[in-house]
Amino acid sequence: MQRSISLRALVLTLAYVVASTAGCGDTSSSSGPQEQVECDAEPIVRTTDEGVEFVRTPSGCFEGLQGFDYELKTVEIDGLRQGYVDEGPADAPVVLLLHGQPSWAYLYRKMIPVLVDAGYRAIAMDHLGMGFSDKPIDIADYSYLGHIDRLEKFINALGLRDITLFGQDWGSLIGLHVAGENPDWFARIVIGDGALPLVPEGVEPFPRVENPDELDPDLQFVFQLIPPQQLPFYDGCTLIGGTGTDFGAWMEYSMKAEAFHPAEVVEGLTWFDIPDEDEAAYDAPFPSRIYMAGPRVFPSLVNDLGGENQNAWEGLTQFEKPFLTIWASNDPGNLGSCEMQDRLINSIPGAEGLPHTRLPEASHFLQDDQGAEIARRIVELMEST
Repeated sequence: MQRSISLRALVLTLAYVVASTAGCGDTSSSSGPQEQVECDAEPIVRTTDEGVEFVRTPSGCFEGLQGFDYELKTVEIDGLRQGYVDEGPADAPVVLLLHGQPSWAYLYRKMIPVLVDAGYRAIAMDHLGMGFSDKPIDIADYSYLGHIDRLEKFINALGLRDITLFGQDWGSLIGLHVAGENPDWFARIVIGDGALPLVPEGVEPFPRVENPDELDPDLQFVFQLIPPQQLPFYDGCTLIGGTGTDFGAWMEYSMKAEAFHPAEVVEGLTWFDIPDEDEAAYDAPFPSRIYMAGPRVFPSLVNDLGGENQNAWEGLTQFEKPFLTIWASNDPGNLGSCEMQDRLINSIPGAEGLPHTRLPEASHFLQDDQGAEIARRIVELMEST
């Protein structure tokens, strides 16, 4: 029986959020020309020294992406490549850009040029399993703390300090944890539609997805019901249609649906229509399902949060360096609510007196809707502080 969810359920669903062997432990970096492999090449399953099986998206999948003429670099962490874009002067102040699910560094294509033109170094990192990064094929090889550990190792491998962080969606959950535990690494923090949720130890907020590796050709979601020009979800700070949660349905759809692909999510949760070429670029890292364990499992990592963020949150409540929030005015999820933005503003000392905003004509993936404006505000913050 086909299952579907109404448009109103979308508002509710998003209301919580929330073959070669590589040497283990190596953090050597590499750049320059990558080995050219056709995008439709047969996947090669590789294995790290620790026994993690993974695939590597063929380099041909990243050729000729619309509006993304950047060199893709890698650094090896625990036997797995971490992909990233690194633009601007090597000795310039760093802006570290962290994406969420199911996007990748392509989400920052409109922000990078503004930051670089202003004289800054823009680094957009792909989380494990996303973008240009290697992709373990077993969902058990992904965890919330694993993503945090890799971000810390990435920052140290590149020798980054005095960082201005911009994080959104899961990029905020991961980035804020690292910043809260390592505040001396960061000069400023800017968050767009994000949070650091506090879940009591031992609590799993949602039931686990049953039979997670079972492909369901009938499972449906509601992104296809949203018109290319997004509907208004808010009246001021009031969410039209009420509040609630069906995040478990989003977990199941991401994990099991045959129809799930990243571009449908980004298209559904942006204010403006996304051109077909850009949609293809969002899907480019995932030419077949074997590459998709990372985006599939990301929503389910909400059940990893129990007891993990308390210390980091305590660190953030003592963060006195600049902390700016730039929110979308039409993000129907809890991360886009006025309450979530106000919680950060009212809890973190460095937020006091800064020009916090809710951008019009922007939804959850506000970097795609208003990337140049967000970058302009980040530059303004860096130049004024």
